[in-house]
Amino acid sequence: MIKHKDHFHGSDLEKIEEVYKIPKESIISFSANVNPLGISPSLKNTLSQHLDAITAYPDREYTSLRTCIANYVRSEAENIIVGNGSTELISLFIQIERPKKAMIIGPTYSEYEREIFLGGGTTHYYPLKEKDDFRLDLEDFKEHLNESIDLLVICNPNNPTSSAISRKEMRGILDVCKQYDIFVMVDETYVEFADNVGDTTSIPLTNYYNNIIILRGTAKFFAAPGLRLGYAVTGNHDLIKAINTRKNPWTINSLAVIAGELMFTDQEYIEKTRELILAERKRIYKKFAESGMFKVYPPNANFLLAKILKDDINSQDLFDRAIRRGMMIRDCSTFPFLDQKYIRFCFMMPEDNDRLSLCLLENL
Repeated sequence: MIKHKDHFHGSDLEKIEEVYKIPKESIISFSANVNPLGISPSLKNTLSQHLDAITAYPDREYTSLRTCIANYVRSEAENIIVGNGSTELISLFIQIERPKKAMIIGPTYSEYEREIFLGGGTTHYYPLKEKDDFRLDLEDFKEHLNESIDLLVICNPNNPTSSAISRKEMRGILDVCKQYDIFVMVDETYVEFADNVGDTTSIPLTNYYNNIIILRGTAKFFAAPGLRLGYAVTGNHDLIKAINTRKNPWTINSLAVIAGELMFTDQEYIEKTRELILAERKRIYKKFAESGMFKVYPPNANFLLAKILKDDINSQDLFDRAIRRGMMIRDCSTFPFLDQKYIRFCFMMPEDNDRLSLCLLENL
């Protein structure tokens, strides 16, 4: 086995190629959590026919794009901010709010902590518990909120646990946060993959609470991480004004605008994606749950967190086994509160999922 200290992100295919001497083109990434359908044929055709759009600046206000997004999420265009991926919007929001003490529900995506640290703040984690299948214990969690916290960060559904908080639960959290003057940032990158998006998304709550901002993007569900198109939804218009004042103009290029306007109305692609992920999620979860080799946790996103039950096998062993067969999974040992017994992989096309299942379940 190659010994190294690297823990690879789903986009680190060049680094994988260097370490394992495997051509990146031959690797199926079960680590990036990107829609296996790729971008829709309609989008490919549309972009190829509109290359001349790059000869002009896009609308500085992105009015048409924001209207498309508003219709898609059932909000108002005035509540929408667009950015160069959700990472730009996370950064801008943190720069404006400048939280001194933030609480993050973890284990989760590391970028939140990094941005808070760069802004001069400190971060405390509320750990999701393995005994609860990494589902939030709402009553216990609310008891940990207090006036010393000025920002709460929630990824919903959460990466890497694939657990989710319902909108009813989120309303209870917002009520307590309102009492303590805590702003809530919700990352809904994976919400479109959820069984019931309507019961999971918090966007309707932006009509009633001014202490919440919701972040989404097109990288995962619409399979366009290179497009760098993200958006935020909030009913706090003072915050929107502050973000737009600080944000550089034209951070969304002309082709991304055209792509976005098509993506959010492409019902055939949206429905096909949901049908594929829902079917594969149910099938693969059942296969691993019945194997006796892993403990798996009920997934709400397009990926599964699994705990290795065999004592002499760890996450690095399975990462190596999979990558040597051209499949990349996520070694979760770098996530807070997880160790070398946890892996994560997303749901790809059925034949690819079968290949990975055979690899991970054989002779474990």
